[in-house]
Amino acid sequence: MIYITQLIFIKEGKEQAFLEFESSAIPLMEKYNGKILYRIRPGDESFVNKTSKTPYEIHFISFETEDDLNQFLLDEDRQKIMHLKEESIESTILVKGVRM
Repeated sequence: MIYITQLIFIKEGKEQAFLEFESSAIPLMEKYNGKILYRIRPGDESFVNKTSKTPYEIHFISFETEDDLNQFLLDEDRQKIMHLKEESIESTILVKGVRM
């Protein structure tokens, strides 16, 4: 099992494009044994300490295998909506790991 944590920072005013991307991309994950375990939209008050701006969303995702993840990333339907992701996301911090 592979786990991914993403901190997602959105470009100002581009929330709708991001949500449109997510509404298509998230269901596609299931096709490749992926699931969102947690999807969090934190406010500043959620942080005890931080040294950077607040992410728009935090995702904690799992995939059965590395191959499943790679197949999802290459999915033809996902590629068709990547313009929405590129239009809306300023940056991400991605951490990949396994359960210990």
